Amino acid sequence: MGINIQQLLFEFIGGLGIFLLGIKFMGEGLQKSAGDKLRDILDRFTSNPLMGVLAGIIVTVLIQSSSGTTVITVGLVSAGFMTLRQAIGVIMGANIGTTVTAFIIGFDVGAYALPIIAIGAFLLFFFKNKKLHHLGQIFLGFGALFYGLELMSSGMKPLRTVEAFHDLTVSMSENSVLGVLVGTLFTVLVQSSSATIGILQGLFADHLIDLNGALPVLFGDNIGTTITAVLASLGASVAAKRAAAVHVLFNLIGTTIFLILLKPFTALILMLQSSLGLDPKMLIAFAHGIFNTTNTIIQLPFVAGLALIVTKLIPGKDTVVDYKATHLDPLFIQQSPSIALGQAKEEVLRMGEFAIKGLEETKAYLKTKQIKHAQGAFQIEDAINNLDRKITDYLIELSATTLSEQESAEHHMLIDTIRDIERIGDHFENLVELIEYQQSNRVKISEAAMKDLTEMLDLTMSTVEQSLSALKEKDEEAAKRVVEKENQIDKMERKLRKKHILRLNEGLCSGQAGVIFVDITSNLERIGDHAANIANAVLGEEK
Repeated sequence: MGINIQQLLFEFIGGLGIFLLGIKFMGEGLQKSAGDKLRDILDRFTSNPLMGVLAGIIVTVLIQSSSGTTVITVGLVSAGFMTLRQAIGVIMGANIGTTVTAFIIGFDVGAYALPIIAIGAFLLFFFKNKKLHHLGQIFLGFGALFYGLELMSSGMKPLRTVEAFHDLTVSMSENSVLGVLVGTLFTVLVQSSSATIGILQGLFADHLIDLNGALPVLFGDNIGTTITAVLASLGASVAAKRAAAVHVLFNLIGTTIFLILLKPFTALILMLQSSLGLDPKMLIAFAHGIFNTTNTIIQLPFVAGLALIVTKLIPGKDTVVDYKATHLDPLFIQQSPSIALGQAKEEVLRMGEFAIKGLEETKAYLKTKQIKHAQGAFQIEDAINNLDRKITDYLIELSATTLSEQESAEHHMLIDTIRDIERIGDHFENLVELIEYQQSNRVKISEAAMKDLTEMLDLTMSTVEQSLSALKEKDEEAAKRVVEKENQIDKMERKLRKKHILRLNEGLCSGQAGVIFVDITSNLERIGDHAANIANAVLGEEK
């Protein structure tokens, strides 16, 4: 046969690895250069599906991965920062944004791949400036992308003499559904449509596959890339599963439409080739771009329909709460500062409710060790940070207006309370990370220690709940009970430390488990302190 199978495999697999590393490096460099504002772009510019499409395109171009954008979107939907309808627009935009990579590959600069890598490495290793570092990362990724493609291409060239490969490409040309399946499966394995489309561009340029076989594979690549979002949605909320299902549905519908119109689409691509004189790689890039853009234009008016279909396909109550600020109307600041202050207090109380929810998720994670509770806690912590910024900005604007002495005191108290609630969020995030560490390092915590931790966590949670209730009702008696409970938490922490030392001495507990145990009790004690701060603010205000 005259083919060195080992060399072919090594060049192909190695080239694929370098290509994927290049895409990752380039995306990270672009992301850092643009500032880490991807979530902000998605959060702010998704007011309607069309804006969502634009946001999806921008973010995907920045991180060079439609899967990455969709995973971020699934996370935002799961956390309640984005509705399903907004997510559909972003997912459509991500599909258009990912075509940019194919166009980059279309400009065949493979011959200059190694000097580009050298420039990137030079910028990374010889400069301390952060901006130059990010630029170096972009260059290194860009060069690695093309070097990987060159390696894959040289690995695939001998395939033209392999009879079985030739038969497969002929079969794909004659049976478009087979082409779609091959494209889908390959992208599911590689988890990057950019990589599989890059490989397809190489095969087409080397005449290893004709246009009739290449286009269905291209459609299949777009279906295969949805697997990443599907995997990201497993164990997440119902809304997140629906967002991932939309990604699959969108590409399935698009592929079906284009398979029906395959002959006119092929004719259009051939016409482009003859009129623009495009080289093979660029021709596939144009086909990819036209497919995804047309697919979006066709399906964008039916966003509500897509949302309805996935809601029916994935039933269940959507437990997602809107984590965006709901009470902060800027009009009140000038027109009625006292109403604005009341609105800010309502939002602070909502922020407090999230703190309680976060503690509940933390307790559930401690008991069940199910990853969905850890993700829930992290998302709630994100929401608390978001509300912290929004309410603080609102209160700063409000401080520029004329407030009475009593209103000024309440304003000051709310600022302090926001800080305390935000710190509670940080502490339960620490708790989740400690439980994660315990899990990943297989550290066994004894039953007695676990019982103690649960007891202390319950006491801490009820203290936080009571402090927020005291704030809501301006209840001085409830606030005093919180201060008493906080003293109980302090005593409990000291008592549990002593019990822990006894367990260590008796060999019932490992040193590693001891460190985790002490850190958990310490974080719970700090949460108690912040609950007491809220209660003391209420007492101070009453006096």
